[in-house]
Amino acid sequence: MAEEDTPLLAVTLGDPAGIGPEIVARTLAAPPADARALGVAVGDAGALREAVRRCGLEATVTEVGHPAEARDLAQGTIAVIDVGGPGEDVAWGRVSAEAGRSAVAAIEAATRLALDGTVAGVVTAPIHKEAIWAAGATHLGHTEMLAALTGRRRGQTMFLVRGLAIFFTTRHLALRDAVAGVTREAVGEAIAEAWQALRVLGHDEPRLAVSALNPHGGEGGAFGDEELTAIGPACEDARAAGMPVAGPVPADAVFHQGLEGRYDAVLCHLHDQGHIAAKTVDFDGTVSVTLGLPILRTSVDHGTAFDIAGTGTAGHGTLSAAYRAAADLAPRREALRRAYPPG
Repeated sequence: MAEEDTPLLAVTLGDPAGIGPEIVARTLAAPPADARALGVAVGDAGALREAVRRCGLEATVTEVGHPAEARDLAQGTIAVIDVGGPGEDVAWGRVSAEAGRSAVAAIEAATRLALDGTVAGVVTAPIHKEAIWAAGATHLGHTEMLAALTGRRRGQTMFLVRGLAIFFTTRHLALRDAVAGVTREAVGEAIAEAWQALRVLGHDEPRLAVSALNPHGGEGGAFGDEELTAIGPACEDARAAGMPVAGPVPADAVFHQGLEGRYDAVLCHLHDQGHIAAKTVDFDGTVSVTLGLPILRTSVDHGTAFDIAGTGTAGHGTLSAAYRAAADLAPRREALRRAYPPG
């Protein structure tokens, strides 16, 4: 039984045909010992039971109507709020509209619980974009869906890896479009958003480094001029506005410097620029945090892994890290709500 003041976390199963049910089962059957929280699964209860069986776990899955009911359950019991889905007959590793509907319903249910304060945060397992689109969703993914559900203009992604935060100017764009999107205005907006996020998360005087885009920081324009026309001017604008950011700092050094403790965070400009750096350092320990929302949301930084779904072999290290991060950040949930009120 959990204490009454232990924060509750809603842990969505993601796509029930992917590895989500397995990694949620493993995480909630044996939560991180250093995470002060109580997780409640949200998703397809039948798929979760089948995942427990396939993983060979000594755990019982019990459906609950309210997350607080999980406080009274015995150790080794996984509480789940069932939203329906393909159930125990789930076709592992296959895209289906039914699985997509289940994934969307779980996100919607967990978001409602976070908005009304029933849970302190939401931890999400991976969804499959084709499946949610087959179910009628029009969002690109979790972040866009959560922004719409909470009435915010957009969410922003922050990675956490070994104490270093990583922000992005652009994310899900073709490389040529992403480079074109690195403008003075876009970088300036990303700096301001990252600065605010760091303040909300407890950094009174953030140490933010802004990455360069081109090799060696462009070498004075010889290898590209974005540092001269966009990134450098945006950094100057930020410093003039009272945000003493460092940069542009060459990308081949800035992440190392951050991990060594020189910076609290790095703003990079391309999806892979940040993803490769973080995942190379610690794939399982890299956690995605969505900011700009009135709720706390952490997530894995990987996909549904359809190729191994249903085999019981999926590693749950990243979800466990996301669970731990949500527990650590739970005390900031009211600060998040004040900074990013529901629309």
